[in-house]
Amino acid sequence: MMQNLRVFGLVSLGVVALMATAVLTVSITLIAGAILSATLAWRMLTLRQKPVPVHARRRDEAKPMRVWNDGRGTIIDM
Repeated sequence: MMQNLRVFGLVSLGVVALMATAVLTVSITLIAGAILSATLAWRMLTLRQKPVPVHARRRDEAKPMRVWNDGRGTIIDM
């Protein structure tokens, strides 16, 4: 009888330890995932966009704009 109680106690202690390890592993995984997701979202939201260079030409006032319609749509030549 004492042998059965001892085995039952050791088995239940092993099951409790296994469950505690599983819960700890899952909680650490969820916490790490939340931290990584928050970091990624923060970096995406606060990342400064690289300015795109704009190449603009001055329009020659001596050369006026030409506008004509070729039947398929209006064409504006600048």
